[in-house]
Amino acid sequence: MEALMRNTFLFLAKNRAANKAAQAYGMRLGASRFVAGDNIENAIQKVRDFNRRGIVATLDHLGEFVFSEEEARMAADECVAALDAIGAAGVQSHLSLKMTQLGLDISQDLCLDNMHRILDTAKKHGNFVRIDMEDYAHNEISIDIFKRLRAEYGETVGLVIQAYLYKSAQDIEDLNVFHPNLRLVKGAYKEPESVAFPKKEDVDANYIRIIERHLTLGNYAAVASHDEKIIEHVKRFTAEHQIPRQQFEFQMLYGIRSDLQDQLAAEGYTVRVYIPYGTDWYGYFMRRLAERPANVGFVLKSMLKG
Repeated sequence: MEALMRNTFLFLAKNRAANKAAQAYGMRLGASRFVAGDNIENAIQKVRDFNRRGIVATLDHLGEFVFSEEEARMAADECVAALDAIGAAGVQSHLSLKMTQLGLDISQDLCLDNMHRILDTAKKHGNFVRIDMEDYAHNEISIDIFKRLRAEYGETVGLVIQAYLYKSAQDIEDLNVFHPNLRLVKGAYKEPESVAFPKKEDVDANYIRIIERHLTLGNYAAVASHDEKIIEHVKRFTAEHQIPRQQFEFQMLYGIRSDLQDQLAAEGYTVRVYIPYGTDWYGYFMRRLAERPANVGFVLKSMLKG
C-alpha cells in the first residue's frame, strides 16, 4: 500500500493539471508544513528564526514546468533577488536551485547564462550556490555543467549526488579532481531498476559507501538525511577517522525533525535546513508526501481546518 501511495504522489508531482488546480487552494492543502511561504520576505524571516537556534539554512525558490525563455529568466531573477536579500539581511543561508527552472530543457546556453548571473551575484556576496540534482534524465548534463561552472567559480558552487543511482559511486571518484562540496542524498525520484537500486537496503548501503568515500578523500560533505541510523553512523565514522566537524554538516528539510535538528546543533554539529518558498510549491510538496506517506495525515488535518 505504501509503495502504491508513493508512486501515486510521484506521478502527481509531474502532473501539470493537478499543479494548476492546487494553486487555487494555496497553502490550505497543508503545504505550509513544508514550505516557508510564498515570498522571499517570509523565507528570510524563517532563516532568521533558525539562525537564532544555531542552525544555518539554504533557500530554494520553488519552480516547476518552465517552458519559455521568459519564465527561465524570471526564475533566475528570483535567485538573484534571494542572494541579494540574504546579503542585505545578514542571515546565514546558502541558495539551492534546479537548473530545469533556469531553462535547461529549453537551451543549455540559456541555462548557463542564467547560472552565470546567479553565481556572479553569489560571488559578490561571498555566498554559495548548490545545484540540486533532478531525475536521471538530467543527471549527466547536470554533472557536466557543474564541472564547467566549478572550473570558473571554484568553491562558490556545489552539487548533489543521489545514492540510489548505480553510477553515483563512480561519480564521487570522477568529481574528486574538483574537491567538491557535495550534498549527498538517497534520492527522491522514481527511476527504473536499470539505473537505480530498487531495494531500500541497497540504497542505504550505497549511501553509507559514498559518504565515507567522499569524506575519506578529504572533501566537504553535506549529509542530507533524517535517518537517525545514518546520522549516528556518520558521527561515529568521523570521530573514529578524526575527520573534523568543519568538513561536514547535516542537512534536513524544513518542517521535518526539528527536534533532531536542535539536538545536533546543541552537540556542536553544523546543521543546515533546506527552506523552500514560493507560489509554485506543488511538485515539491508531492515529493515530500511520496517520501513519507504518513505525512498525508497532516494534509487531511490542514484541509479540515481550512
